[in-house]
Amino acid sequence: MKRNIFYFTLAIEALLCIAFVVLNMSFANAFSGIMAFPFEQIGLVLRSLSLTGKLGNIFALVLYISLSLLPVIFLLRAQSKRGLHQEDSLLILLSTVLFASLYLMTNPTHIGKILGSFGFSNVLVGKAVLGSTVWSVISGYVILRFLRLSFDSGTTKLQAYLSALLHLLSFLFIFAIFGVGLKNMLTSLSTIKSNNNGTESGLTTTYVFIVLRYLVDWLPYILNIITVVFTLDLLSSMQQDSYSESTVNSASRLSRWCGKALITVVVSGIALNLLQLIFARSLRDINGTVNIPITSILFVLATLLFARLISENRRLKSDNDLFI
Repeated sequence: MKRNIFYFTLAIEALLCIAFVVLNMSFANAFSGIMAFPFEQIGLVLRSLSLTGKLGNIFALVLYISLSLLPVIFLLRAQSKRGLHQEDSLLILLSTVLFASLYLMTNPTHIGKILGSFGFSNVLVGKAVLGSTVWSVISGYVILRFLRLSFDSGTTKLQAYLSALLHLLSFLFIFAIFGVGLKNMLTSLSTIKSNNNGTESGLTTTYVFIVLRYLVDWLPYILNIITVVFTLDLLSSMQQDSYSESTVNSASRLSRWCGKALITVVVSGIALNLLQLIFARSLRDINGTVNIPITSILFVLATLLFARLISENRRLKSDNDLFI
């Protein structure tokens, strides 16, 4: 993906996430949760069509069956083109889950009746569980398919798959910031306001620190996106020549950046805790927990190791060339 298109896509995703969060805060019945998207909205469309009359009901039924059978159609196409593998069985499971989930999203009154025995009598919680189930099957299939392609591919294709994975991770980081993160921050602000009804005039400092707290939480994801950009530069150099000076420079630049990113994550957490102590008397909500972003740290360390291996391989090749 070209860099300008990549940045533009990330910006569009961020705007979509922000729009969804705003809609979720304003229209909870239609946008109950991020994990229920877009199945909840599809269910609303199907229900609206079915209520328009006999013709609309027939069209809704055809659309419902067609959407639910999409994984099976993909399975049949895959069988004719490349044959089937074990992970393809998840497509049948996905189709089954879609049939059940879209039906319940279209008829939300049945969620409490059917899922109540499992402890999900609340409609909003039930929608989130249904959406999470569908997304878990989809992500499971994508991961297993990616692993098979990776093991069956040569170096060139593997680099291309790694590039695609890095782009996907960037989209997930944006989702974590502007989707889940923004929603949690706005919820925290709303909760603090409702818990201090009548004394809102003294909440300004608390609001500021809630925003700062979430900025610190988001910082690892922002740094991860920058790490992805540096890694993509390294992969681009490797595709041209794995042992070129440009590749070594990209690897060194990535190594230096990873070190700075880890230091920034650690220092930001310490700074926030110190600031909370300084302004403790003005705060009505203090979160003194130690937030260690293990996933982000592991991602940066893995990237750092990758960059170091590239530099070491170049050095070994240079020594071998001198020996020969």
